[in-house]
Amino acid sequence: MAHYKNIVILTGAGISAESGLGTFRDKDGLWAKYDPYKLATPEAFAANPDRVNAFYNMRRAGVTGARPNPAHAALARWEAAHREAGRGNFLQVTQNVDDLHERAGNAAVLHMHGELLKSRCRLCGDIRTCAHDLSAALICAACGRAGSLRPHVVWFGEVPFALDKIAEALDACDLFVAVGTSGTVYPAAGFVQHVRTVGRADTVEISPEPGAGQSAFAERYYGPASQAVPAFVDRVLATAP
Repeated sequence: MAHYKNIVILTGAGISAESGLGTFRDKDGLWAKYDPYKLATPEAFAANPDRVNAFYNMRRAGVTGARPNPAHAALARWEAAHREAGRGNFLQVTQNVDDLHERAGNAAVLHMHGELLKSRCRLCGDIRTCAHDLSAALICAACGRAGSLRPHVVWFGEVPFALDKIAEALDACDLFVAVGTSGTVYPAAGFVQHVRTVGRADTVEISPEPGAGQSAFAERYYGPASQAVPAFVDRVLATAP
C-alpha cells in the first residue's frame, strides 16, 4: 500500500446492512417493499405527509436502535490514525442517512443524502436534531409555523448536499474507496470516474458483491463489510510510514 495523503471514503447502504438497517436496491431492499415515489419525493410529502412521516418515523426508530459494526469502527480507527500522523485530509462521504459513522468515532462525515435524525422546516429552512417522530401537528421552533417540518433527507428529484465540497475533495485525493455502494445511484456512482479523469488516485471497491461500476476500480474486495473493511484498513495502516 502507498503512503496516502488525501483520502475520500464513499459509503453506501451495504456498510450499515450488518447493523440491521435495510438496503434499498437489493431484491429484498426497501424499494422492493415500498413504492419510493409514494414515500420519497417532495410531491409525495405534499400529497400525504402523514404517510411519508410514518415511513420515516419507522426508519428513524430503526436507526436509533442500531449499533455501529466492525466496518464503521475500522473506518473511524483509520481516520484517527491518519489525522494523528498529520498526513493530510480524510473525508468520509456517505449516502447513508444514519449516524453510525459518527457513533463509531468518525469526525469528518459528510451526509450527501441528509440525516434522518434531523428535521428541516420547508418554510424557513431551519435544521434541528430530531430523534422523535415527525407529524403535521408539530411546530417549527424557529418560525413558529405548524405542518412545515420534514425529514432532513434528500428525496428523488432533489439535489444532494455539498456536491462542490465533495468535488474538491475528489480532485485532491490520492485514494478513493467505495464501501457498500451499488454503483447505480448518481451522482455518487460517478465519483470513481471523476477521480480517474482528474488525477492519479488509487481506486478501491469494497462491497458484499460487485457493484455496477466495478470495472472502474483498480482494486476490488468482496465480502461482508464487517470483515472486508477491517482487513483492508489493517493492510493500509500496517504499511503506512
